[in-house]
Amino acid sequence: MVRAKSWTLKKNFEGYPTNSDFELKTTELPPLKNGEVLLEALFLTVDPYMRIAAKRLKEGDMMMGQQVARVVESKNSAFPTGTIVLASSGWTTHSISDGKELEKLPTEWPDTLPLSLALGAVGMPGLTAYFGLLDVCGVKGGETLMVNAAAGAVGSVVGQIAKLKGCKVVGAAGSDDKVAYLKKVGFDVAFNYKTVESLEETLKKASPGGYDCYFDNVGGEFSNTVIGQMKKFGRIAICGAISTYNRTGLPPPGPPPEIVIYQELRMEGFIFNRWQGDVRQKALKDLLKWVSEGKIQYHEYIKEGFENMPAAFMGMLKGENLGKAIVKV
Repeated sequence: MVRAKSWTLKKNFEGYPTNSDFELKTTELPPLKNGEVLLEALFLTVDPYMRIAAKRLKEGDMMMGQQVARVVESKNSAFPTGTIVLASSGWTTHSISDGKELEKLPTEWPDTLPLSLALGAVGMPGLTAYFGLLDVCGVKGGETLMVNAAAGAVGSVVGQIAKLKGCKVVGAAGSDDKVAYLKKVGFDVAFNYKTVESLEETLKKASPGGYDCYFDNVGGEFSNTVIGQMKKFGRIAICGAISTYNRTGLPPPGPPPEIVIYQELRMEGFIFNRWQGDVRQKALKDLLKWVSEGKIQYHEYIKEGFENMPAAFMGMLKGENLGKAIVKV
């Protein structure tokens, strides 16, 4: 029998999660049936959306999330032992799958790239950046883009794709080290939003003519300030609102309607899973090519040990990570 360790929700979050909100459980998995595989987690992801997803969980449910896993036992010919897959198995060391929800890594995946990138620049965050920027924002060469949480898993890829497309890119991050990283990967302007005297004046100085596109990972008052500086017919891709995820009480007010109306702005929320099939595969190939060629740089913030899943999650919500937050089992 295989014993699986899993992190479950002990009690629903109130504000920021705490250690007491999680419980580590061990269960014995049953023998495989025909068509099933046994997965062993190699890397697990922690992402902002998990804070919202947890609201749908009941106490005792396992925390949701993706992992890169190895097939260690198989009764499914499509996934022989040793196959590396992307699985939505949640916060667990071992799981059983019928194979229907498993995704093999691209066949072109080079040995020189870490498998954990399937959870980052060549995975959900990369796809979110790709489709949000190119499809939702429809960014064009010569335009000016603003992106917040720019040193995170999504924002850093957004900015670099925009540079590949010939845009001017302005990014905001929450520490001087993160600002230095943004400049290293090619952002035209980067600033620490926690230390500037005036966000409004900083944005104006970075792009006096305003912004064509805004890729929003943060929401709240920050976004209201950016939206006030959008150009006519500006486009806004709403990817996340991490500044509000741990709030208690009423939500913050939205942007002034007159700005949206008279500037004729287009705002669209999106989730990367909207894009499937061939377009998704093309996006993954593009991302893998750009990363392999060094045109998109990446940074991983890795914590060792499955026991550190809650700590990695809580740290990510507080902005401790530079780049993609990953737990290595």
